[in-house]
Amino acid sequence: MAVKGTGAYNPENIFAKILRGDIPCKKVFENEWVLAFQDIAPKAAVHVLVIPKNPYVSFIDFTKTASEAEIAGVMKAASLIASDLGLEESGYRVITNAGENSGQEVPHFHLHLLGGQPLPPFPV
Repeated sequence: MAVKGTGAYNPENIFAKILRGDIPCKKVFENEWVLAFQDIAPKAAVHVLVIPKNPYVSFIDFTKTASEAEIAGVMKAASLIASDLGLEESGYRVITNAGENSGQEVPHFHLHLLGGQPLPPFPV
């Protein structure tokens, strides 16, 4: 799957390897739509990556290509994980980066779920 400006999906990216079981992860949650695991370089006390199991390069690729059920499944999983980790009351942040200018490091659409501590103001 490809989106203009992002190139084709690379099945050798690190998240694809994690999904295949080639690389281990510290799993937090898994269902039919997503695998969620701890980030290896956390930016907060809680930093979980929520990745769809299907191959999408970016948020636009995901929203244009995934089924409504999968889109809802990924979003609901992120919400459930935040709640299960006790972040709902204290607050949390959900971020996705898309493309080179955003700092996207892995070309597989994913959500960063951050919390567990006061987070700095988001730069604008």
